[in-house]
Amino acid sequence: MEMFSKLSGMLLNALETREPTADLLDSFIDHWRSITNYYIQTTDDSRPASQTDIPWRLRQMTDILVYEEKQQEEPGRCLEFLLQNRLLETLCTLGKAQYLPGMSQQVLLFFFRLLSRMQKPLLQLVPVHSPVQKLIGRCALPGSCTEKEEAQFLLAVCSRVSQDPHMLRYILQAPDRLAVSNQSPDAASSQSDASSSSAVQSERGLLWVLLQLSSSQRPAVRLKACEGLLQLASLLDVVPPGPPGPPGELQAAAAQLGQLLAGRLQELYSLLPLEELQVAELRSWPRPSWRSESEADHMTRFLTWFDFLDELTADAPQALSLQVSQCVLQQWLMETLHPQLLNECEWTVLGSTSVLCCVVRLARSPSLLDRLLEFLLRTPSVLQPLLRRCDHTSDQISVASLSLVDELLQKPHRDVLDTLVLGFLQSRRYLSSPAGGAEDRQSDSDSNDNSQDPEDDPFFSDGFPDDHFPPPRLHQPAAPGSTADIINSFLGLVPVQVRSAQLLQDGGYESYVLDARSLVSQCQTLSLQWAWPQTPPPTCSSGEEAHFFEGHLLRVLFERLGRMLQQPYEVNLQLTAVLSRLCAFSHSLLDEYLLDPFIHLSAGSHSLFAVLVRVVGELMERIQQVPDLPQRLLDTRRHLLGLHLDARPEHLALLQGIIVLEEFCKELAAIAFVKMPLDRNHDRFCSGPESAGPEPAKRS
Repeated sequence: MEMFSKLSGMLLNALETREPTADLLDSFIDHWRSITNYYIQTTDDSRPASQTDIPWRLRQMTDILVYEEKQQEEPGRCLEFLLQNRLLETLCTLGKAQYLPGMSQQVLLFFFRLLSRMQKPLLQLVPVHSPVQKLIGRCALPGSCTEKEEAQFLLAVCSRVSQDPHMLRYILQAPDRLAVSNQSPDAASSQSDASSSSAVQSERGLLWVLLQLSSSQRPAVRLKACEGLLQLASLLDVVPPGPPGPPGELQAAAAQLGQLLAGRLQELYSLLPLEELQVAELRSWPRPSWRSESEADHMTRFLTWFDFLDELTADAPQALSLQVSQCVLQQWLMETLHPQLLNECEWTVLGSTSVLCCVVRLARSPSLLDRLLEFLLRTPSVLQPLLRRCDHTSDQISVASLSLVDELLQKPHRDVLDTLVLGFLQSRRYLSSPAGGAEDRQSDSDSNDNSQDPEDDPFFSDGFPDDHFPPPRLHQPAAPGSTADIINSFLGLVPVQVRSAQLLQDGGYESYVLDARSLVSQCQTLSLQWAWPQTPPPTCSSGEEAHFFEGHLLRVLFERLGRMLQQPYEVNLQLTAVLSRLCAFSHSLLDEYLLDPFIHLSAGSHSLFAVLVRVVGELMERIQQVPDLPQRLLDTRRHLLGLHLDARPEHLALLQGIIVLEEFCKELAAIAFVKMPLDRNHDRFCSGPESAGPEPAKRS
């Protein structure tokens, strides 16, 4: 290796010492004449160009041009010869004719070396950008064997355009428009009506060619094509210096690029076998990178392209970012995904919902996320079915819909909580005494007519026997309690006889504190810029109590929570995950409605604690039918932890539901502990109407 390096150095030194003494122009012309003479003298038309001396002579011509440029600032005689004799046009013609076989590959390599090694702004010169434009139109042809060389050449063109932004409109022009622009003003004017008003609408333009190569089977080609698209995207709303072009030309290019990119996403999505998707794997699908060169299946290709669009819209100028995102909304979300979400086939609904959930999880671009949320939150025909399907007859669709809601709650967008939850809680009509404060709560301790006991709760409609109710401590006390009382209220919900965590020496709620601290911190980070008020707004002061509607999301969550002893373990896990995340947000209304067991509910209203009380009441009745309950709970917990392979099917949903209920109550207690210091007064956590703060900020 060392000997080879020394030999290379000696040859390089010899070249550098010899060239100044040689006539570069004569050498350059000699190489070109040797190429043309070969075409004149050869009788073997089938001999590949790579087996002749043409590739070597083209490399020598490039080396001479580069060397000449380094020796003098002004354009050298070799470059002038190249331009005056239109050598690039001739090479472009030879490559198009594929004469000799494989000549197009050699031409692409020559153009690539010329554009990437020369420092002068060659694209400004008509004898250069005209053949370059023609060569672009010959790229990405069906069955092409020169994809690698095409990608190299196109990336070199994009790099030169990035250095000379005012050349963008010329490179994007179609060859016929380019010919018109090179004519006299009168001639160009006479042909302008026959030309397209937008020069970038040519099917074989630079944007279209790059998009075709971005779907190549060769990873290296895809990568270079995507890099070229990113470079062009960074220029498409810039008004560069130089002579003005046709009005709206760059805007038309941005529109075409948006349509092409969204169309590619739509095409890749149409290839997904929705009815065969593994939705469980999709929920934990790792974030793909468009820069990865590994081979991929249909799903990976789709998500990889979405990752590319996500990066492009995040880094591109605002005008282009909005244009591309709007095209994604119209072409993929509205035209393709919307009908599938409303389809009667459950497999189609499940697959499309799962893909949408994965896309929401991966989206980071603000403009792309805005369009996704516009589709999900402001399209009634999408939002209402989505929330209803959180309580679907198909458990898989229910889990997929709940997962989508969970992903939405993790996005840094205020409209998610405002639309799904907070907008329905603003009136605080869930409170029984809209005009009352802390003093009214104390006066209600003697006559609890306005408060709602568990027996009067509409959830308790089954007529449970008195001895099946939870212990008296579970009934809502009239006087407000401290933080410790709130924590103990959740910890005391599950009766001792059905607790199984201590049987495996699992920790109490303290084991959830670390996770709760992380969850609360995540939610606080999301809501940091939303300027939420520290206290709840005043309650409505209407003469008669109006009916309280908690919103479609909370209603469906409470209804499913009320059936947690009858539904699959996976549904309960996803359901409690959504509720825990809602509880972790530091908003005064969420703290009051979801985490305060001591509020007095108005007639027909339900809180999270009230629903859990109802579940415990049902639990106390149903456990009478389970023999050897402690051992069955222990076996079920071991099975869920992977410590016990066999689980008896009898009462399995009930036993799993009891375990989830126990853990969920501990998680809620941990969240309350993290959000409310133990020395914090309860009145500050749940302020009465008299101590209400300012109105919350209006929705953005």
